[in-house]
Parts: sequence; C-alpha cells; structure tokens
Amino acid sequence: MLSGLTIRGRCLLAAGVAAGICALVLDERDLLRVSAFVIALPLLALFLAGRVRFGLRGRRRVDPPRVPVGSPAQVELHLTNGRLPVEGLILEDDTPHALGNRPRFRLNALRGNGARLDYTVTPSLRGIHQIGPLRTWIGDPFGLARYERELTDRSRLVAIPKVFELSGLPPGSGLGTGENGTAKTRAGHGNDDSMVREYRHGDDIRRVHWKSTARRDELMVRVEERPWQGGVTVLLDRRSAAHRGAGADNSVEWAISAAASICLHLDKHGQQVRLLTEDGWPLTRDAETFDDGQDDAVLDSLAAVRPSPQRDLFCNRDPGEGHELIAVLGKITTAGVAELTRLRPQESHSLAILLDVPAWGAEGSSQDVHEAAGQLRGAGWAVAIAEGPRTPIPEVWRRLCHEVPAREVAR
Repeated sequence: MLSGLTIRGRCLLAAGVAAGICALVLDERDLLRVSAFVIALPLLALFLAGRVRFGLRGRRRVDPPRVPVGSPAQVELHLTNGRLPVEGLILEDDTPHALGNRPRFRLNALRGNGARLDYTVTPSLRGIHQIGPLRTWIGDPFGLARYERELTDRSRLVAIPKVFELSGLPPGSGLGTGENGTAKTRAGHGNDDSMVREYRHGDDIRRVHWKSTARRDELMVRVEERPWQGGVTVLLDRRSAAHRGAGADNSVEWAISAAASICLHLDKHGQQVRLLTEDGWPLTRDAETFDDGQDDAVLDSLAAVRPSPQRDLFCNRDPGEGHELIAVLGKITTAGVAELTRLRPQESHSLAILLDVPAWGAEGSSQDVHEAAGQLRGAGWAVAIAEGPRTPIPEVWRRLCHEVPAREVAR
C-alpha cells in the first residue's frame, strides 16, 4: 500500500506519526491536529495518484509490422484517461538498441478524450524486435507519491533482410525451364520425410523428437512431411566461425541477404525453393505446401536466423537431394569442400557463391577462397566469388549465371 510513496512522502509520514506520539505524551491538542494533517497529506497524495494510475490506458500500432533493414516504420501510441485529468505526464517506450534511442515524451495535460503520439523507428539490424512496454511515471504535485505504470504490452517489428532485384538464370539446369527435377536420380540418398517444430498443448507425447529437444533445450515434436520432390535447394552457411565483421556489416548478413534475393528470384520464375542451413535444418518447408505468402515465409524465417556455433561444415546426406543446389558459403576449408561435394551426384547441377570472408574484417583478401573455388570447379560446380562487403549481390549473381561448369566445357 505504501510502496508508492517517495522518500519525501515517507519522511513526511514518519514525521507526522512522531508528532502524533509526542502530542499524546505531552497532551498537546494543537500538535495532534498538525500531526493528523501531516499524516493525511501523503496518504491523500497516494490515493489520488493510485486512482490516476489505474485510469490510464494505452495501445500501440506499428505500421508496417515488417520492414526491410534500413527502412522506416511508424509507431502510433494512443492514450486514454479516466475521469481525473493528468498533468505533466512523462512516457517512455522501450525500444532495442537496433531501433535507435528510446523515445521519450512529456504531456502537459491528458484529458478524458486522450492523446495520440507518433514516432519513427528505422531498424539497423535484421531480426524480430520487440517494442515496449510503454512506461509512465505518475506522481502528485508535491512529489509525495509516485507510481511506475506499464500502459501497453510489447509489439513485434520484423526487420527482414534487404532483397535485391536479380536478373538472369544459370545455364545448364532446370532453372526457369519448367523442369522440377523429379525424374532425376536421388543417388541413393533417402530423406527423413519429417521435420520438427515446437511442442504445442495437446500434441501426442509419443511424437516428441528427443534429439532435437536436447539440442534446442525445449520440447520439439515430429511433423510428418512429404519428401522433397525436386526443385532448387538454397543452402545458407551461417556458421559464426565462417564469417567476419560486426553488426550490419557482418559477412553473414551479406549471405542472408543474398539467400533471400535468390529464393525470391527463383520463386518468381515458378521454381519450388527449399531453404536449408549448413546443418541441414530447414528454414522453409516443401514449397508445394505454401500459398501466395511463400515470399513472406522465407523472409520471416531469414529475419529470425542466428549464427550457428558449429565450426565445421558437415553433411550427413546430399543437401540438394540429387537436384539443383545453390550454396551461399562463408569461409570454407579443403575438408569442408570435400564434405560438401562427396554426396553430390556428378550429373546434378551445383552452384556456389563464396564469400572472401577476410575482406569483411581487418585481414584483407585471402587466397584461400580462390583455392576453394578451384576445388569446387574441379568437382563440376559453377562458382562466383564475393570479394567484400561492397560487392553488389546482383553483380555476383550475374557472374554466377555466366559461369560455365567444367563438365559443360568438356562437352
């Protein structure tokens, strides 16, 4: 009850109680009246501040709720009040560092008809950002009582990776020709025919996938899926050990933006697109299960991607399932190249974008990326190199489209 009193209010209340005790001991009625007034003043301030506190309401609207990195979003705050007017109201909306400084407002007066406040946020980093809660501090004019109040819950703003307009398609594959590769061999590598998701209330406990539960430290269940029926697989290498840079200039952000641009470009040309991470974890399901919102699903999944602690590239099966594969790779070793190519059938079309990762840091360019590119080309892959953070994604894609695999030259 008394937790809303400030230090000044508590001291005044204590002084009033002490004066009352002294008045009783000394039988001083005038002092008793003064002590009653001193005690009543902070309690009255506490009561009025509490009434105002519970009368305030707020709601937030984010428009649009999903924006590319670097694009603005408008936040609207709508405040309503009860019967008591509020003077000198201070409000602060809690925003993460990636959205800029926390907006702070001061309202001289808030009447019964309420108020509307607007501000703009521009995400500098990709991710799912939480805005809020909206906080205010309500007190009395004498500074005797003060309440902190959360007026709204949190709102979500999805900062999706930048998507670039690409042109052209790589030659020598089913891309853009209407083929989906269903007649191609799977080279003897089966599929799991299942994926996992978070446990929901009512799920059968017998469907719990214990291996994934142990790895993610949360209950996961199996979801039966149809086998991958051809199309294009985009492989995103998100290993933290394979990337350099900080914040928006990290090479993994370049790779994510490239993967997003490629997925949307292929989907635009009518291809089934499956997006995987370097550990084989699907970021999207079979494209046949998507409706017209597939692009949004791809971008939302990439917005939530976080770097992986996995150090080495490891494949327990062909990530492309015998069909077209486009890999966006960070720093890769000779062993990593061998691991990636050992399960790929020779007749399958394979492409790779290699990032010259040291160029994103203080190390400068490296010859390792050219050696890895030579190994991949020797295995029949088409390869394009991104030389640094300033290299445009459409330019790297254009070079990949003009790259002719070694087996095509031999023919």
